Amino acid sequence: MDLLTRVHAQNLVDWARDKPEVVVLSADLTSSTEIDLFRDTYPKRFFSMGMAEQNMMSFAGGLAREGFFPFVHTFAVFMYRRALDQISMSIAYPNLPVRMFGFLPGITTPGGVTHQAIDDIAVLRAIPNMTLLECGDATDVESVLDVAQAVNGPVYVRMLRGEIPRLFDAGEPLRLNQARVLSTGSDITLLSTGICTEEAMRATSVLQSRGVSIQHLHVSTLKPFSDPTVLEALAQPRYGVITMENHSIIGGLGTAVAELMAEHGIARKLVRIGLKDTYAHGASRDYLMHEYGLDALALVRQVETLLNTSLKIDEGDLAAVRLIAVHSSAKAEAL
Repeated sequence: MDLLTRVHAQNLVDWARDKPEVVVLSADLTSSTEIDLFRDTYPKRFFSMGMAEQNMMSFAGGLAREGFFPFVHTFAVFMYRRALDQISMSIAYPNLPVRMFGFLPGITTPGGVTHQAIDDIAVLRAIPNMTLLECGDATDVESVLDVAQAVNGPVYVRMLRGEIPRLFDAGEPLRLNQARVLSTGSDITLLSTGICTEEAMRATSVLQSRGVSIQHLHVSTLKPFSDPTVLEALAQPRYGVITMENHSIIGGLGTAVAELMAEHGIARKLVRIGLKDTYAHGASRDYLMHEYGLDALALVRQVETLLNTSLKIDEGDLAAVRLIAVHSSAKAEAL
């Protein structure tokens, strides 16, 4: 598995070179959201708005009305919590092409509850006209700009930064409302999103070696959620469906899947892996994923429950976990 550094930083500069109408906004987190290189390369197309997210979102709406394409960057938790009214009224209601990049989604930060966006998908799924995307690897990060820019309306992206893996072929970009089929099988359908896909991949190979047939789909589009491939996969498994997300199990991928299954009369057991109606505390990502049951071993245990058997798999049997230091040269700071 390749590990890449600051993918968004260079990609945004290269992608925007021939797009003068694309402007970038920061809320005093410029290097922390990897837009310092854009600032230095295109200073006249960069706006530092300070720690004033509500004003930034209204300002972005105004720019969009004048024909620009604002690419707004801040930590996810500050985007939707502090500026929800402005997102709703200044951007979503008039259906303006503002692209919002929320960094440190879920428990990817040791900053604790003040910095962990654990319900952003739940909140923003309910906003009319909003498109929701989530990146799971470097290929998703590299291709999400084209996908977001093609949407006629506001887009919110759960973005990755720092050191991130390449899980998917660079020649197979993220596509709107199309899941990636990572494996096929008939016992269990597994849908994962964001950083949970890497954890799921750590487990699926050993599960399959123990005779469990798994259909694994990586979901990058959380709204709209009408991919026929997903619907077909939900109806197929012998034992049930599992969702896996770096988010509350309330309102995110698990809820979207539940809604789809209910609407189409799919009678299958559904298990939702994610934060179970709780806040998380501050610690490393790997610790938190294990502590709150979002990692590969948690998936194995849920599979065992669905199959009503013990597969005798422990952490040592799983693919090696990729440990990344909380403090790294690829990140401006740990938060």
